[in-house]
Amino acid sequence: MMRRNKIVLLSWIILCTCFQGRVAAQDRFPDGSIITPWFKQVESTRVEKLGKIYRITDFGVRQDSTILQTEKIQAVIDKAHQAGGGVIVVPRGTFLSGSIFFKPKTHLHLEEGATLKGSDDIADFELRLTRMEGQTLKYFSALVNADNVDGFTISGNGTLDGNGLRYWKAFWLRRAFNPKCTNMDEMRPRVLYVSNSKDVQVSGIHMKNSPFWTSHYYKVENLKLLDLRITAPEKPVKAPSSDAIDLDVCKNVLIKNCYLSVNDDAIALKGGKGPQADKDPNNGANSNIIIEDCAFGFCHSALTCGSESIHSYNIIFRNNTLDKAKKMLQLKMRPDTPQEYEHILIENVSGNANSLLFVKPWTQFFDLKGEKDIKLSYARNITLRNVKLDCDILFDVNKSDQYQLSNFTFDNVTVNASKRADIQQNYITNFQLKDVKVNGKPVIKK
Repeated sequence: MMRRNKIVLLSWIILCTCFQGRVAAQDRFPDGSIITPWFKQVESTRVEKLGKIYRITDFGVRQDSTILQTEKIQAVIDKAHQAGGGVIVVPRGTFLSGSIFFKPKTHLHLEEGATLKGSDDIADFELRLTRMEGQTLKYFSALVNADNVDGFTISGNGTLDGNGLRYWKAFWLRRAFNPKCTNMDEMRPRVLYVSNSKDVQVSGIHMKNSPFWTSHYYKVENLKLLDLRITAPEKPVKAPSSDAIDLDVCKNVLIKNCYLSVNDDAIALKGGKGPQADKDPNNGANSNIIIEDCAFGFCHSALTCGSESIHSYNIIFRNNTLDKAKKMLQLKMRPDTPQEYEHILIENVSGNANSLLFVKPWTQFFDLKGEKDIKLSYARNITLRNVKLDCDILFDVNKSDQYQLSNFTFDNVTVNASKRADIQQNYITNFQLKDVKVNGKPVIKK
């Protein structure tokens, strides 16, 4: 009996040890650094604890979707700020506005059935020093703006509607007239822009129909994006450059339980561009980012590093599903910018996409600014593990003198590829293939 108990006890110790080992592995970023408990703490925004409630209809804002009420809505925000803070509540109904600006200790709550809708006239959006496409410059403000607002929250079950149709039509008309026009040549606002802030949470709401990037976060640390729905159409009129989430010099980010479907990248990591981008104090890295339990509909890529990025590392993309994404993971390699993409883990992903991995030179509108030589870039320590995907092209990668690819691992990857099933193993230095099956056949390491 005692011997039997010892065997049971020993088995239990072994089981616990194995379990603890797995937990320890899951509790570290790809570079081995510890994932802090902050990433596990997912809580709904407690509006009642954020201060006094300022329902906009109590302050002269009318439930009328046909009249522009920017000044009245801004006056409510300013009043709350001057009184020490509070929650700006948008009740059921549709309210039309240009750019509004949240101040420290003010918050936004959109009740169910509430829609804050952007004007379709660019003149209703202020020109301010802001951040766009890896540059700090004067450009149009977003519909909702929040700068230097530590602890800022947006919550509720309502909607931020970018009202983008008129902007999209104007963009495509201009592109037809001048194919060389850039994204910023046709004037368009974003839906949400948060900058220079810590401890920010955006949860529950629907952001849709953005004229340009949908939500953009610049120099935000400790950012949680929870239970969001972000959409912009591919047809009948394409919503150009309507990225769902753009992270621009951000640290410690949790994106969880979101649905993203837009006519560009779902999640794009930004940070700067140009030959001297790594020396500009306005630029910087994205690091310690976890994207989990999300669903991706149509998008150009579920996760993209670039196109304006100088360093992105410690990225975990796990427990996600894809449906009609063009690419699962895209690395945009700019010839005019020194770039490093490293310590990226793609894990427990299923569904379908046009391509599994996409790595090619990104030459759209690049500018060496008088320098002769391209900037050498690097992508390394990238792991795809427990991935099951139906796709057209498995390995959509170009070999180039512009960048170096090293230390990639495919581990327990099962792919059905309808058009191109080959893997050019010699394109990547130290390419590890473990239990990789393509169209039902194992891939042998060469």
